[in-house]
Amino acid sequence: MGFNCGIVGLPNVGKSTLFNALTETAGAEAANFPFCTIEPNVGRVAVPDPRLDKVAAITGSAKVVPTTLEFVDIAGLVEGASKGEGLGNKFLANIREVDAIIHLVRCFADDNIAHVEGGIDPIRDIETIDTELMLADMESIERRIETQIKKARGNDKEAKQELDLLERCREHLDAGKPLRLMGMAEGSGQGMRMLHLLTPKPVLYVCNVDEGSAAEGNDWSRLVAERAQAEGAASVVISAEIEEEIAQLGSHDEKIEFLESIGLHEAGLDRVIHAGYGLLDLITFFTAGPNESRAWTVHKGAHAPQAAGTIHTDFERGFIKAETISYDEFVEYGGENGAKDAGRMRQEGKDYVVQDGDVMLFRFNV
Repeated sequence: MGFNCGIVGLPNVGKSTLFNALTETAGAEAANFPFCTIEPNVGRVAVPDPRLDKVAAITGSAKVVPTTLEFVDIAGLVEGASKGEGLGNKFLANIREVDAIIHLVRCFADDNIAHVEGGIDPIRDIETIDTELMLADMESIERRIETQIKKARGNDKEAKQELDLLERCREHLDAGKPLRLMGMAEGSGQGMRMLHLLTPKPVLYVCNVDEGSAAEGNDWSRLVAERAQAEGAASVVISAEIEEEIAQLGSHDEKIEFLESIGLHEAGLDRVIHAGYGLLDLITFFTAGPNESRAWTVHKGAHAPQAAGTIHTDFERGFIKAETISYDEFVEYGGENGAKDAGRMRQEGKDYVVQDGDVMLFRFNV
């Protein structure tokens, strides 16, 4: 199941450094965090999850397979991208293909790295990208409105419904607000997704700071955090330069030692990966056995047959039941047999909503 986050930002904010650090980290830890290049600018990175290692240890699995998330390194945007300036058309096309946006914002000063706008101002940079995406959305909406007006005149019910949504979107954009701020009640559900617009996509702000600000952030990153909070979004502080250094270290112990030496408890990339996972509203369930323990990804709210379908379409088609143990009880009772003996293994049917951390065994018949 391909869930992906596009890394966007102005030129020279550190996108490629961040992307390279993500992919190099995954490659260096191939035993636990596999990475493979899908295309030159797309990397698949494992989602770190200590629960999977615990499940595998209890089960005695020969193989451990984490769930993954795709990151796409998207070309830098410049003002006028909505009109095709720079790599504008490619930039906009790439954003249409991703599920969520990681907006990397420059929050560091460096005389050796020019800023396209001449100075550091993360809020201005955020607004530059938002403006270009909103202009592109407005152009798409205007074209679509013309088409739907003609259909609505012929009493096309679906056209009338879409026209209503398009007009509300236009009004929202006219007010200078990206469509992700409309909210579910105003139509950002299935109808909005069918429009294939840019600004409804969820956004995570990642503040790229200098090495000395990696632990606490700085005044610029705090401005971005305030902006994110006002939008109901999230922000993460990293130093892409530090992350690139960490990626070059050989062992896990070396990385921990390096992080502690600079006052960090966790790599910034891990926070980015987890935040990206949360941004997409995803949860993890596990399958476990002597051959393999594996983490799988589904959207929050998915039912048991949908979860089974992520493993194989036949599992969903012939779904009978899911033998389910919560992660905490799997650990508490020492695995499947202990949980079963304690009466903690549940038989769940088609209406069961999968919970984060469930350990599941699917029964099916095709």
